[in-house]
Amino acid sequence: MSTLVLTAHGSADPRSAVTVGLIADCARRLRPDLDIRVAFCERSEPNLRDVLAAVRPGRAVVVPLLLADAYHAQVDIPAMIDESGVPVRQAEVLGEDDRLIHVLRQRLEHAGVSRLDSRVGVLVTAVGSSRPAANARTAQVARELTLTTRWTATTAFATGPQPDLAQAAQLLRDRGATRLVIAPWFLAHGRITDRVAEFAAAHGIAMSAPLGAHRQVAETVLDRFDAALSVRSAA
Repeated sequence: MSTLVLTAHGSADPRSAVTVGLIADCARRLRPDLDIRVAFCERSEPNLRDVLAAVRPGRAVVVPLLLADAYHAQVDIPAMIDESGVPVRQAEVLGEDDRLIHVLRQRLEHAGVSRLDSRVGVLVTAVGSSRPAANARTAQVARELTLTTRWTATTAFATGPQPDLAQAAQLLRDRGATRLVIAPWFLAHGRITDRVAEFAAAHGIAMSAPLGAHRQVAETVLDRFDAALSVRSAA
């Protein structure tokens, strides 16, 4: 049996680990014959190195539970895999998958935002990266979010690069949006989303929920696992 090691960054906020566990549970229901284990890079347990030490060599795939192909995916996780000495393959990050953008749009609708409301301006809010390419890919989410709606949208970064929330909000107002809403491009609630929520409350802006333990998030995880296995088989 192959093993999927679902690997998140880890957080001091327990809500993050709970969400990771729920996503893993959803993936297990979708693929009951697959050995799925949860691991973290830091702050949460179990640590990725410890999990890798317990898997069968050559039979595991590390799937980063990350939206951005940035430092954690390109540096942290590969380094931990190397340090473990266990021959495993690393899958691609979840990225800007169409299924995740569908979930993001659905979260906005659950927050009471109609797809047909042309007054709406959406701030797709993410963690910024020091890698411009990663930020550019995140900006693509805002563009794709509007394809089946009458909304206007832009990206705001909760940390790091510009535009920040205030700048992005003004940009949407300049475009004619009169009803702003924040769509967190996050998998789970945590300290950063709490800060975003504080900004939203202070400025009278609505905010939808993170992606969370949605079936389509789990499907995307399994897709990344299958793709990594296919590459290994072809090699």
